[in-house]
Order: sequence, then structure tokens, then C-alpha cells
Amino acid sequence: MTYVNGFVLAVPEGSKQAYIDTAEKFWTLAKEFGALSQIECWEADVKDGHTTDFRMATKAQDGEKIVFSWVTWPDRETAKAAEKRMMEDPRMEDFGAMPFDGKRMIYGGFETVVYKRA
Repeated sequence: MTYVNGFVLAVPEGSKQAYIDTAEKFWTLAKEFGALSQIECWEADVKDGHTTDFRMATKAQDGEKIVFSWVTWPDRETAKAAEKRMMEDPRMEDFGAMPFDGKRMIYGGFETVVYKRA
């Protein structure tokens, strides 16, 4: 089964294109280092929760939109090796400043337990 790196972050609404550009650069490296897919989703219908929600989790501020994103890998080992290679790759310097506050990003690695496709 595939391994998934998942991300949730808050991005200033005016930085949408800068975020997309950054995601495109990221895909170039991730694909080269073994990623199977990358999906980037911009907030369209994110409800406020009672106990917690995406905005609370990322400490989103007024004018920020939630991004929900994931990258799939053939396995955990490939994902871990790719992370190390990306951090050492000089092309990472081309990214410049990120268009979001990385300290408020939620991320993690997940093993697939159910995968269905139509």
C-alpha cells in the first residue's frame, strides 16, 4: 500500500498563486525522488467547528485560507529518503520565502489502511 504525507496549513488569500508556484516547484523534486502523486486543495467550503477545526488547528488569521494537501509515495522508506534528499538539494534554495507560516503547518506521515477507487 502507499504511504502518504499529509499537510494542513493557512495561506494568506492574496498569496494563492505564490503557493501554487511553490507547490509546482515542490512536485518537480518530489516526483524526481519517487513521489507517486501530489494533490493541493484550496479552501472552498471549510466550516467552523465547536471544539476544533482546520482554522483553530492552524491558528488561521483573518484573510487566510486553508490548504489541505498530500503527497503519495510507494512506501515509507521512499518518503523518508526523499525528504532527506530534498533538504540536501541545492534547488531548495530556489524556493525563497514560503508564502505561509510554516510554524503553523500541521503535517505527518500515514500508512494507508483503506484505499478505494472508482
